[in-house]
Amino acid sequence: MHSTNFYRAFSSLLLALGLVLFLALPGCSPKNTFKAVFKKQSPYEKYRAGLKDAKLDQTALGQQWVAAGEQALQKPVPVTLPFKETGYFPANKPMAASYQFKVQRGQKVAVKVQTQGQEVPQVFIDLFEANPDNAAQPKQVAYADTTAQSLDYEIEEDLPHLLRVQPELLRSGQYTVTIETQPTLAFPVQGKDSRAVQSFWGAERDAGARKHEGVDIFAARLTPVVAAVEGVVTRVNVTPIGGKVVWLSDLKRQQSLYYAHLDSQLVQPGQRVAVGDVLGLMGNTGNAITTAPHLHFGIYRFGEGAVDPYPFVYQDRTKPTALKVDEKKLGSWARVAKSNVALRESPASSANSLLTLPLHTPLQVLAGSATWYRVQLPDGQQGYVTASLVESLDKPLQAVRLTRPADLLDASSEKASSRKSLPADTTVRVLARQEGYWLVKDAHGTIGWVSEDAAR
Repeated sequence: MHSTNFYRAFSSLLLALGLVLFLALPGCSPKNTFKAVFKKQSPYEKYRAGLKDAKLDQTALGQQWVAAGEQALQKPVPVTLPFKETGYFPANKPMAASYQFKVQRGQKVAVKVQTQGQEVPQVFIDLFEANPDNAAQPKQVAYADTTAQSLDYEIEEDLPHLLRVQPELLRSGQYTVTIETQPTLAFPVQGKDSRAVQSFWGAERDAGARKHEGVDIFAARLTPVVAAVEGVVTRVNVTPIGGKVVWLSDLKRQQSLYYAHLDSQLVQPGQRVAVGDVLGLMGNTGNAITTAPHLHFGIYRFGEGAVDPYPFVYQDRTKPTALKVDEKKLGSWARVAKSNVALRESPASSANSLLTLPLHTPLQVLAGSATWYRVQLPDGQQGYVTASLVESLDKPLQAVRLTRPADLLDASSEKASSRKSLPADTTVRVLARQEGYWLVKDAHGTIGWVSEDAAR
């Protein structure tokens, strides 16, 4: 799985050539260089621009790298958060991994990528928001810097989001990507969390005359009610419905937080507070006089009105499932171990089946998630297969003798390049079967593809 000496040498040559070309380009004067430095670009955009400046985007590998990044945005894997996957990026074949998921406004996406290998690559981590008007052009909303392989982003719209992870050229290595959600606000009741919410947004009130514009958080009377954000107290008053209330301005997010039914208020208008400062004590004033003590917590967006506060304070305590597959298969060829195996859209038994794979279909294992492998077929199609239905190529299926000369190809296609010529009467060991082709190993240990016609 490690890059070869050839790719290390070729990488160094390309980088040196790229530097020479970059410095020789007319457009790379100090003046233009300073302009590029101060132009706001993501690390991915800077790297891609560097490839173009050095003419490396005109090489086959450079073009494959650009295409891999663009294709990742068009064909992301749909996943449910929290999600964790471990995969392998090969040095000789540019690849990118991409994942699409749904997150509600008020939540924060937390992404972390860990890498390992002899030559750990720089990895570009970019987050996009789906474009309702043009699915082919998602909007970039966040990216990780080059010093930390992680990012946190507060969701602004209830739209699908897409994460792309791609390494630099000619560097191989194993990676693990973890995607989780977190609340954007601290919990407003001291010592409690979202499990204390017992009445939710939209519930009917006053025999259906109005809807509940918040959540109710239950706790013992006189439990401290605290600031969920750093902000300024704007109002401290008493109303018939809310009883003793406190309003806290959250200018960062352009919204106000509403605390109602307090037993007592312990702040004054104009007072600046930090996260966790006590605003008042839990009670049941106002129209909650007949109910148990609780806090009515609401959020009102500037220019929009009330929104559901639950995603803003919900803490998902689910942890991503640990990897339960054989990591030795990552980056290697394998084969289907049973007949009629489903290739699924995402790592879940309930996910859509893309197609059914025959026995001994060859697969390139790209990554693993829980008990699933993300695989790529010889034609480039990707999907997920249950790991228990995948076996290594260690044990050949059979030995066959070629009845005529044949080319040992690098892909299962008549247009593929030939690795070597095999004379008639050559015996090869069959490792896997693709329609019309065999994946074989010759007596010298070279693996490649031969047409089935060569043995007839």
